[in-house]
Amino acid sequence: MKQYLDLCRRIIKDGVWVENDRTGKRCLTVIDASLDYDAENNQFPLITTRKSFYRSAIAELLGYLRGYDSAAQFRAIGCNTWNANANKTRAWLENPNRKGEDDMGRVYGVQGRRWAKPDGGQVDQLRKIVDNLSRGIDDRGEILTFYNPGELHLGCLRPCMHTHTFSLLGDDLYLTSYQRSCDVPLGLNFNQVQVFTLLALMAQITGKNAKTCFHRLVNCHIYEDQLPLLRDVQLQREPYPSPQLHINPDIKTLEDIETWVTVDDFSVSGYQHHDPIRYPFSE
Repeated sequence: MKQYLDLCRRIIKDGVWVENDRTGKRCLTVIDASLDYDAENNQFPLITTRKSFYRSAIAELLGYLRGYDSAAQFRAIGCNTWNANANKTRAWLENPNRKGEDDMGRVYGVQGRRWAKPDGGQVDQLRKIVDNLSRGIDDRGEILTFYNPGELHLGCLRPCMHTHTFSLLGDDLYLTSYQRSCDVPLGLNFNQVQVFTLLALMAQITGKNAKTCFHRLVNCHIYEDQLPLLRDVQLQREPYPSPQLHINPDIKTLEDIETWVTVDDFSVSGYQHHDPIRYPFSE
């Protein structure tokens, strides 16, 4: 929690105003930040200085791990974050590669599970990682990446948190996640939840010990219309201790994640929080 609040204060103190063409708004921006999460001691990085919601973030992560390419698939598991990107973005609506209502194209999990090869085949990045880690193998390339420059035109949105690298030391599993762009007041906690849950879940299904998540951020920004609420409300509140994440111990394989797991298989205990804050969302 302290890392999150320190980043907010750093942006307010040292940030540079940048015009954002996509949203038409100004952002107060810094480059490069590093956040670490203690999965070994189950210090779940859920923001406590405002009420934050974790279920949609975990549902979205499950959709990525399953390789979903439709907003309807995400809605079915409790995540609505792709509705606008799939159905309201003008550039995507006019894209000849869009297949119809709710189609997201080749984004995120599609790349993770069905990366297209030049010979017409596909690469299942996640399957390879799970198989290797389960056998105690780390080839220094246990990398799950969603960023495919050759296919950006085939999807409705470029990935923000785009690459996850798993590292194994004995039976201890680490995760380093890379994010190119980060809406700090609104989006970062969503991403924090996903990074932490990804490591905990992968450790569970591969029989390893979850250790530390290293979350690396490039462009960290606060939109101009978010600044008063962050500075004058959220940063004036005292944080509470971190809650803990609990995952159904019956989840044992990647096939379990692909077939029957739902957000109800994840719960949080010890979550004390301040009142929610309705930050403006910039589409």
